[in-house]
Amino acid sequence: MKPSTITALLLPCVLSLSLPRQSHKTVRWMPLGDSITDYGCWRAWIYLRLQNDPDLYDSVDLVGGERAGEICDDSEFDRDHEGHPGFPAIQMANEGRVSEWLAMNPADVVTMHLGTVDIVRGKPRTEELLRAYSTLVGQMRGRNPNMRIIIIPLGLSAEKNEQVKELNKAIPAWAASQNTTSSPIWVVDLFTGFDAEVDLYDGIHASSSGIQKIADGFYPALLTAIRYVQGGGG
Repeated sequence: MKPSTITALLLPCVLSLSLPRQSHKTVRWMPLGDSITDYGCWRAWIYLRLQNDPDLYDSVDLVGGERAGEICDDSEFDRDHEGHPGFPAIQMANEGRVSEWLAMNPADVVTMHLGTVDIVRGKPRTEELLRAYSTLVGQMRGRNPNMRIIIIPLGLSAEKNEQVKELNKAIPAWAASQNTTSSPIWVVDLFTGFDAEVDLYDGIHASSSGIQKIADGFYPALLTAIRYVQGGGG
């Protein structure tokens, strides 16, 4: 849901007068994942950047049953999401949770970043995680056949990185096999170029610099999905 007021990063009044805001279909975006989705201010920075665009102001509604607790420079931002710390992708898929959450909070766009917990807690085969991803995509499309889906490969560092590299290498081909015209899938690598010593404060979760890099890398892909929905592409 959208916050009742926006107090940060508003356009100057003169710009508002000279460039009237256009009316667009509201796009419902569900950020889906684990603690990396839940923690940090990357969603806030993206949301506020959208509000600062005269063509997109008030056109994106974050949805989900969770609420962000971060202060994020005292900014007013849409805090809804479906980031669940400690929730493995395989368990989430097997229990049908995404179908339940989308029934309660319908979405047009889902961004999915899952699998970190699975790898940290155990060593599932890449094929097992890809099957879970396929199940999750099926649950999304079961609720919305025209769902636009953005997949984010993992950003783990240190001792688990070889398994992460194997999974991340397999994701593009998997996504291509799942892609459809009515429900496109985009793969966005947010973590190439990350410095684990600087951008990940514990080898898993993003620091302030990492959060900014996530927001900067995420924005173009989300913008593409938003415009796809508003343009009636499905």
